[in-house]
Amino acid sequence: MGISRTSRHKRSATGAQRAHYRKKRKFELGRQPANTRLGAKRIHSVRTRGGNTKFRALRLDSGNFAWGSEHVTKKTRIIGVVYNSSNNELVRTNTLVKGAIIQIDATPFRQWYESHYAQPVTHKGVKTTQPAETEEEKKKSNHAQRALEERKKDAKIEQPLVAQFGAGRLYATVSSRPGQSGRADGYILEGKELEFYIRKLRTGKQKHAHAA
Repeated sequence: MGISRTSRHKRSATGAQRAHYRKKRKFELGRQPANTRLGAKRIHSVRTRGGNTKFRALRLDSGNFAWGSEHVTKKTRIIGVVYNSSNNELVRTNTLVKGAIIQIDATPFRQWYESHYAQPVTHKGVKTTQPAETEEEKKKSNHAQRALEERKKDAKIEQPLVAQFGAGRLYATVSSRPGQSGRADGYILEGKELEFYIRKLRTGKQKHAHAA
C-alpha cells in the first residue's frame, strides 16, 4: 500500500476506532524519504500537486553557510554529520536533514576574515606570513589603512570558534530541507547554541566510551 498522510486511520481522542468511510485520496499521498547522503551532487526533480516541482537531493557535498555575527555567507564543503537529536543512525550514515549538526570546511571563512580584517584568525604560523603582510600593508592608501584600523576594533571571535578555525573545521547546522529544496544550506554555530551542542557531543562520546 502507498504512503498516506491522512489521520483517518488513527483513533479519536477518547480511544474510539474511526469508521472507514472512504478510500485513500491522491491529495493525501506521501512519498519515500530522500535520505540525502554525503557525496557527489545528485538531485532529482519531482512533479508535485499543481504542476509544481520539488528537488530531491540524493547526494550533496557542499552548501551555503552564514556566519551570523560577521554577516557573511560562503559556499563551503561539508565534511560530515556529527550529531542529530532524533537518531544516531543518521550520524553513522552521514544523512543530511534539517537540524543536523555537521562539520564544514573553515577555509572560505578564514580567507574572508584575513582579507577583511588584515589579521589572522589564529596565531598559529603567524611569523612565517608576517613579512608578506607588512609588504601588502605598505601598498595600501591612508584611507584603506584607517578603514582597516576601524574594522580591527570589532575583530573579536569567541574562543571555541578560534579553536575550530585552528583545526580547519567549523560546527554548523543545516537549516534548509535537502529532500524538498535540493540544497543543504545553514549557519555556523555560535554562542550558547555552540556551547550546548559541544556539551552534547562530549556526553555522547563519554557514553560510547563507557559502553565499550
